[in-house]
Amino acid sequence: MGMAKIKKGDRVVVLAGKDKGKTGEVTAVMPKDSKVVVSGINVAVRHRKPTQADPQGGMDRFEAPMHISNVAVADPKDGKATRVRIETDKDGKKQRIAVKSGEKISG
Repeated sequence: MGMAKIKKGDRVVVLAGKDKGKTGEVTAVMPKDSKVVVSGINVAVRHRKPTQADPQGGMDRFEAPMHISNVAVADPKDGKATRVRIETDKDGKKQRIAVKSGEKISG
């Protein structure tokens, strides 16, 4: 696959789904399922029955993974969604470049 366009710690904009338009930080990437987990985004609630381990039961809130195509990297300049281009600099290092502004994406 080469260099990933989206990495842990990136600011991303959600393009689809109930949290469309929100931004958050990528907390996990699952390349083999091509999914990402974004903090505070796509929060799912699971109702838990009381068990011996957890006699209280209750509701579990957690960030559900979403498909990588539903997020885009936020441009470092204005925070809007941008595509990512991979460029090789003069030392042969690969850099991720925001297509919109030409800014380098850190990390």
